[in-house]
Amino acid sequence: MTPPVIHSLREQIREHIVEGIVSGRWKPGERIVERRIATELEVSQTPVREALRELESLRLIESAPNKGVRVRNLTAADLEESYPVRAGLEQIAAELAAGRLADDCSALEPHVAALYEADRAADSAAQVRHTVGFHRELVRAAGNSVLLHTWEGLGIEVFTALSIRWLGTVQKSYAEEHQELVEAFRRRDPEIGPLVKAHVLGCAPRA
Repeated sequence: MTPPVIHSLREQIREHIVEGIVSGRWKPGERIVERRIATELEVSQTPVREALRELESLRLIESAPNKGVRVRNLTAADLEESYPVRAGLEQIAAELAAGRLADDCSALEPHVAALYEADRAADSAAQVRHTVGFHRELVRAAGNSVLLHTWEGLGIEVFTALSIRWLGTVQKSYAEEHQELVEAFRRRDPEIGPLVKAHVLGCAPRA
């Protein structure tokens, strides 16, 4: 049984802010007030400031002296920039993890099953959650902590959420595309690295 994922306070606040941006609560150019978020969530301003700093490093928000923090006016081209980097990292991960995942894909399969449900229900939030979960398990299976840390630093959840829910990026079937990757690992496809790379690049929003 998989243990529950425990998110830090900073991560929870970050998710709250991202959800607010994705849902349109805060629109591009609109100011995000640190103190107001702290009051609303009944937390101190320190973890809110940390979450905002992290989102600024991901280029989702921007700050300026005397103007505070505002939502960046992101375009598809802005979001697309991270995908070639992510695709390269996941190609390496797939090649490192190929033997392990050929023998045991149990970490990937629950996300594929959940994606079939999400596709049927057109549940974009679940599509984001399980798409990211699938790819995180793939990268984790490589057994390389530097690779995983670098991948996590790209803000995969944020950009996947924005691509699917904000820009309306739609794939033929989130479940089927990920099922195809599971089958490629199982049959020990020698082209698994390029297959994963092409899959990630195919998920990028188009400018």
